[in-house]
Amino acid sequence: MIYCHLARLLGERKLKISDVVRDTGINRGTLTRMYHETAERVELEILDKLCAYLQIDLPELLERRDPLKPLSGSK
Repeated sequence: MIYCHLARLLGERKLKISDVVRDTGINRGTLTRMYHETAERVELEILDKLCAYLQIDLPELLERRDPLKPLSGSK
């Protein structure tokens, strides 16, 4: 399963979705779906814009976790 860390990243930077929309031109609906982790697909151009805007690499934005494997540190 793919997890999107946009909500956490925006929270850490005290940014709102509207800030990102204004600064990047990315569609608000796309960002909202990513924020709430309901997006089913995202274009590579959008991922590139977000990474550049947040000054991060893609693995900081998206993470693949095996839903059957427990998180480290949990029992």
